[in-house]
Amino acid sequence: MGTPPPFGERLRAELGSPDRVHELESSPRSRVWRAELSGTPVVIKQLIDAPEADDRYTREVAALRLASRVEPPVVPRILGTDPEERVVVLEYVDHRPPGEEWVVEYAGALARLHAATGPEDAGALPAWSGPVQGDIDSFLTLARTLGVEVPAGVRAELDDLVGRVSGTPGHALLHGDPCPGNDLHTAAGVRFIDFEQSALGDGRVELAYLRIGFPTCWCSTAPPRALLDAAEAAYRTAWRDATGTEVPDDLTDACAAWLLRGDALVQRAERGTLDHLAELPGRDWSWGTATARQRLLHRLGVVSRMAADSDRLPGLGRLAEAVAGAVSARWPALLPLPARRP
Repeated sequence: MGTPPPFGERLRAELGSPDRVHELESSPRSRVWRAELSGTPVVIKQLIDAPEADDRYTREVAALRLASRVEPPVVPRILGTDPEERVVVLEYVDHRPPGEEWVVEYAGALARLHAATGPEDAGALPAWSGPVQGDIDSFLTLARTLGVEVPAGVRAELDDLVGRVSGTPGHALLHGDPCPGNDLHTAAGVRFIDFEQSALGDGRVELAYLRIGFPTCWCSTAPPRALLDAAEAAYRTAWRDATGTEVPDDLTDACAAWLLRGDALVQRAERGTLDHLAELPGRDWSWGTATARQRLLHRLGVVSRMAADSDRLPGLGRLAEAVAGAVSARWPALLPLPARRP
């Protein structure tokens, strides 16, 4: 059983006393239990005392409430909360192993999640934050360290890119970490959990996960092209059905933004600690299904192909192709990202 969950008088008065409590595996930032309340299975989650715990709890509860507007559901229902203990009690959702084409159903559910909010919800969650000038510096320094000449004009392209992705208006409900493992596949569809990093912004920054290799996730994968196309089509259809509007076709900016972010090469606990792109020439490290160099090589390939036809980022396309060539030449044993989730 382990340590029992904090279940104070307020929650007991509302929901009763938990029974058949079992602690589940969770991230270092939270503790999670499965329990029963009057014979009904529930999940109890507590964000432990750590930096930004209060903010993460506030985001999670706010996002779950905003997402609860969506029907059929895309999140478990909130049954109760205890802000003082940073506890949320959720409906238990019976997860089943996803099928081979899981990413298609996932993408449709992600679009419906994104469509839960609109301009009237501005301020309900923090705005999504993209790459900054320091990320540009790190990426260009990495290119030079690998012996690649930076084409004239690329710095200006990247400055403009950072300005565009940071200034793009968007009111989609972004999960913040829409990874395999944070999606529960049920007989009634996909539901998302763990909204501690949720934000409002342009949904394309998370639609881009499918192409760029799930950048914030331990489970970095690259779906086969046919599945990728089907998943992106499912997202666009679900968004259109929910909002009556079209998703802009171009994902180049969103994918390029993820390429610049060295912090998207490590798990959350290690982000903001050092320049991870600067570490790559000297060492590689494993995280989940891939190494950092594998992740980088995949992202370079995606951006080089997409930016080649871009009016805004042609220099970045050439640079990404050259850096990918340098990475492959220096570390020829690097494997592609896995096509399937574990």
